[in-house]
Amino acid sequence: MTAGGMGSGRSRGHLLIVVLALSGLLLVVLVVAPMLLTTFTLPFGGLGFGADCAEAAADREDLSKTARDDIPEDYLKLYKEHGARIGVQWNVLAAIGKRETDHGRSTLPGVRSGTNYAGAAGPMQFLISTWGGKPQIDVRSEKFNGYASDGDGDGIGDVYNPADAILGAAKMLKRNGAPDDLRRAIFAYNHATWYVDQVLEIARRYAASGEVETLPDSNPLCDPSYVNGAPSRLVAKILDYALAQRGKPYRWGGTGPDAFDCSGIVYMAYRHAGLTIPRTTFGQWPFGVRIEPGEEQPGDLVFFNTGPGTRPDSPGHVGLVVAPGKMIEARCTNCGPIKVTTYRDRPALVGFTRPLENPEVKEQVRRLGLA
Repeated sequence: MTAGGMGSGRSRGHLLIVVLALSGLLLVVLVVAPMLLTTFTLPFGGLGFGADCAEAAADREDLSKTARDDIPEDYLKLYKEHGARIGVQWNVLAAIGKRETDHGRSTLPGVRSGTNYAGAAGPMQFLISTWGGKPQIDVRSEKFNGYASDGDGDGIGDVYNPADAILGAAKMLKRNGAPDDLRRAIFAYNHATWYVDQVLEIARRYAASGEVETLPDSNPLCDPSYVNGAPSRLVAKILDYALAQRGKPYRWGGTGPDAFDCSGIVYMAYRHAGLTIPRTTFGQWPFGVRIEPGEEQPGDLVFFNTGPGTRPDSPGHVGLVVAPGKMIEARCTNCGPIKVTTYRDRPALVGFTRPLENPEVKEQVRRLGLA
């Protein structure tokens, strides 16, 4: 064997080692990278608003011919993306944009600079005081009270920027009752019943169905705000499961996966998080620690004196609190699909409990390392 042959052998050996090393590195990247992406795109509180949600919003076939002809493409994209991001109907956002400034096409004072006679500015006509005190706000560092939002990622909440203004409008509607109590939410935007009527009529004309519809079901990526408000990772996991059941039917005795009753969805949401609580409403009511009204938080249960065999000290209906004043519930066969509803104005509300404070659940959390 010549020196050259020996050299070639070492080179081939070295090349083989390099190839194997690179193959191992590639395997690590292929296996670990998705795990890292999952970890860091799903931060505490739940689910980030990413490309999947934006694409889902853009691909939905829910536009009427009126909407396609009337709404500028860039505004339509923003209405749909920010509506999905916050959890409000895109066509209601679009209807407000139409009513206020014809989707930014108006040449009246206050649309592109300054304010109108009432002090409103921008394509969604925010009062400067409601926006945060001035038209442009550095939302990364300045302290402010208002709806100033950064919809384009530049760190500035600019009331004249359509991306920022539409995101701010979505937040305002959400905070005041949307997507469920639209009349209340729109009235908060402009305190006039005729304005509410006009916005809802425009929204109907923009929807392919001719109706102001609820949001697409079972996609928590498109409605992260409830999960993001969870007080812990554990509660976020409970909410994540429950919210993913939206749109499914009520069925007495149902615990999924296709249908649920009121206590069934609560039971399965907790079970999804690794916890065991009683299966029925009658068992769930005495199980959790009682919570004073106004102190309830996401993950707590809210009970009602309704349903067969119910009485004030033994409520027969339960919902899962997802935000202040909001619960997800499987109500009854004729009440429509599982959805997020309001509870503060509902009759026969008995009280709230916190299953996570039950000693048995605390022990489960400790034993399983779920805290």
